Amino acid sequence: MSQPATPTKPQNPLRAAFAALVGTSIEWYDFYAFATAAAIVFDDVFFPADMPPLLKTLSAFGTFAVGFLLRPLGGIVFGHMGDRVGRKKTLVITLLMMGIASFAIGLLPTYAQAGALAPALLIILRLIQGIAIGGEWGGAVLVAVENAPTGRATFFGSFAQLGSSVGALLSTGAFSLMSLWGDEAFTAWGWRVPFLASAVLVVIGLVIRLKLEEAPVMEEIRAQRTEQDKLPVLEVFQTSWHTVLVGVFALATATGGYYVVTSYLLTYGTGGLHLSESMLLNGLTLAAFVELAVTPGLAWLGDRIGPHKVVIGGLVGVVVLAVPQFLVMGTGSVFLIYAMMLAMRFVMSALYGPIAAILAEGFAPRVRYTGISLSYQICNMIFGGFASLAAVSLTALAGGHYWPAAALLMAISVMGIWCTARLRAMRSRNAAVPAADGTKTVSAAL
Repeated sequence: MSQPATPTKPQNPLRAAFAALVGTSIEWYDFYAFATAAAIVFDDVFFPADMPPLLKTLSAFGTFAVGFLLRPLGGIVFGHMGDRVGRKKTLVITLLMMGIASFAIGLLPTYAQAGALAPALLIILRLIQGIAIGGEWGGAVLVAVENAPTGRATFFGSFAQLGSSVGALLSTGAFSLMSLWGDEAFTAWGWRVPFLASAVLVVIGLVIRLKLEEAPVMEEIRAQRTEQDKLPVLEVFQTSWHTVLVGVFALATATGGYYVVTSYLLTYGTGGLHLSESMLLNGLTLAAFVELAVTPGLAWLGDRIGPHKVVIGGLVGVVVLAVPQFLVMGTGSVFLIYAMMLAMRFVMSALYGPIAAILAEGFAPRVRYTGISLSYQICNMIFGGFASLAAVSLTALAGGHYWPAAALLMAISVMGIWCTARLRAMRSRNAAVPAADGTKTVSAAL
């Protein structure tokens, strides 16, 4: 075995956090663009006009859901690269894959132009997006967390999480702007513009990520690597499978619940309640602003009182607001709808911001990229991709009533509370777990 490398100081934590923020913002912009388009336009563009409305809606959300199926594969492939080759090179590849696929979506023919080939191509590009996003989150989180000063991992880790709100803000804002051209223009060509515009954002992201430097912990990992080392994914399942499992359910509300209060809420409001599409898009844009503003503060609080307490507090808030969120939709009051959207996004920010540091500290550095990616992406495959689909289906079975979707949101949040508490109890046991070959690992302290 090579001699351990001499630890060095983390290099410019703010620069690393900013690089994570910019990269994830672009990735999530592309991701939310697809989610928004699936909710409001893909049913008309990529499926037959004579298809029953419910079936078209389910088909549109189905194209959104399939991307989640390959996210665990992306977590394994890019987790392996990130743990063996380095975080930087891996993140450059994921950014390119996501950007190229999104740009290509903006060029796709419609069903009227190409028939069944149109949704088939959409699904293929969506699967590429799924693989790319499967490797993105874990690497971006680690770039920020592993370069953070001692005791500040939760705060700096939240910068990678901010990419979700920035991406949602940019995406929703782009669709809101294009909707001003009117429904006919939006359906004909307006929906393509947000996807095509992602090319500019990808170039910006590449410039920033190519200047990024690896965290010092990678030097230690490389120095301790031997030819007998097992594949990271095998080592994770051998030594930390329980952390992966609990992490999956701890993240359920931050993933699946998020889509219930965004994509599904948009479909519910514009469908059965016939609320203004632009009004709801503007509300989601304001909610993204709230998430962007409060996430760093809640993460800062997590460094002081414990990230687990902040996450559990957020989950309790989701349980309390689950039913009122849908009740106010029925009033048609713009003020009440916006107020509830902002309140729900605030409590969800409490659980989304600190979760990066909670998961990262649960795995040894040599397999950390793979470990947190598997937890997050398996969760997304189970809860994220099918939450909106399940909510639409349950609402239809309930005759258009909202209560099944609210019950679903409450159930996964209660489960998340228990699992977050379990992660805290398991932290000390898993953070310094020995390598599969019995050697001592790099310190997992963040």
